[in-house]
Amino acid sequence: MPEAARCIIVFAHGSGSSRHSRRNRYVAGVLQTAGYATLLMDLLTPRGEIVDEKTAVLRFDIELLAHRLIDATWWLQDQSQTAKLPIGYFGASTGAAAALVAAADIRELISAVVSRGGGPDLAGDVLHKVIAPTLLIVGGDDTHVIELNRKALALLPTEKKLEIVPGASHLFEEPGALEFVAEFAKNWFDTYLSSTAQSREAA
Repeated sequence: MPEAARCIIVFAHGSGSSRHSRRNRYVAGVLQTAGYATLLMDLLTPRGEIVDEKTAVLRFDIELLAHRLIDATWWLQDQSQTAKLPIGYFGASTGAAAALVAAADIRELISAVVSRGGGPDLAGDVLHKVIAPTLLIVGGDDTHVIELNRKALALLPTEKKLEIVPGASHLFEEPGALEFVAEFAKNWFDTYLSSTAQSREAA
């Protein structure tokens, strides 16, 4: 939590990952440098992770992951340091679908959503309920996911955008690819979270 942070970003990791995700931690570091507080957490319990390693079932339980995300968001509302901070979600892979489902459920709390290499289509019929401005980031070589994101984009009724990182694969492991992701995310949150913070301060 940077000094004088005015917004906080909650991360929802992807399938088979955790709060230790190298990619999410990199993006979180960029956002922290820009003055954003960040929260990275495990969406599965230790026991759940053991089950998921054997079955790969829980990582696709979007409703479960979304409820965990919602619980964490309400927890932030109970903490004195974060209670008044506008909240954004950054979701990766299946975590992006969970972030969109959660954002549709607690619409009054979520001011912006960013998806990295996500499967927003897994949010299903909930997409039309999302009102938080939403940015979808996909690798240019991740052709199947690009198509899924384009279809999801069409269903979102809010301010929205699809950014494609040229030459990047699903995990954005190519040189410079993750830097693009972090910059796109920061700019999106600067636009939609910072304006929320300013309006709250003015009130």
